[in-house]
Amino acid sequence: MVLESSSKVDSLKSSTKKSKDVYIAVQLTLAMVFLAILSNFFVTVNAGERGVMMQFGKVQEQILGEGLHVIVPIVYTVQKLSVRVQKQEISAEASSKDLQDVFTDVALNWHIIPAEVNSIFQQIGDEKAVVDRIIDPAVEEVLKAVMAKYTAEEIITKRGEVKAGVDDSLTLRLVAYHIAVDDISLVHVHFSERFSDAVEAKQIAEQEAKKGEFLALKAAKEGDAKVNLAKAEAEVQRLLRENLTRELLERQAIEKWNGKLPLIVGDGSKNLLDLRKFVDR
Repeated sequence: MVLESSSKVDSLKSSTKKSKDVYIAVQLTLAMVFLAILSNFFVTVNAGERGVMMQFGKVQEQILGEGLHVIVPIVYTVQKLSVRVQKQEISAEASSKDLQDVFTDVALNWHIIPAEVNSIFQQIGDEKAVVDRIIDPAVEEVLKAVMAKYTAEEIITKRGEVKAGVDDSLTLRLVAYHIAVDDISLVHVHFSERFSDAVEAKQIAEQEAKKGEFLALKAAKEGDAKVNLAKAEAEVQRLLRENLTRELLERQAIEKWNGKLPLIVGDGSKNLLDLRKFVDR
């Protein structure tokens, strides 16, 4: 009897414990359901985002800024869009004014205009749709239009002007879709291999021509120098012939004489210096 009574007590305790566990589980479930329902009344818009308010799927004019907002669930839903600067890299092919193929790698920094997120979501969709439907096609079309205004050589020599043209045209085009252009870079502009080889050959030919012109100019200057030197020597000889008299030669000889008479063989009467006329002076 004692054992049977003890067994009933243990069974009762076990049943009570199970009941408490079930009760706690139910309470936790109800609390979670309540929090889940309550959370639907609040929307958090993170930094760098804007919230598009929709009433039964219809886009409203109200735009939710950053922070915590209270809404009526089921009636209202919120779509969040990033208004931060985003980077898009695009490769496009175009033709120059002289019908050369131009391959361009573009890096575009852009962002959705914060005050117009409701319009862009209503007309286009989220960020991926904006890139696929608007930005990529716009960049390709603008590049084709701008590159067609310049020859291949001008695209290289007037790169800054080409970039400014692309920037202005793209900015004007995208602002109509509620997108602002922050910056655009023509990262790499190259042409077909055939055209590149032709440009290289032209540069080599120009360098060789410049080298030939330099050598010709150098030779001409050297020739002019030789002619001038010859003219100078001839002038010196002429002056010597005109100014170098017998008396001057005799005077120079006496100035350099060391006092010894030279040994003269033959009739020296015509060759001896007349020292007396210099002594008399």
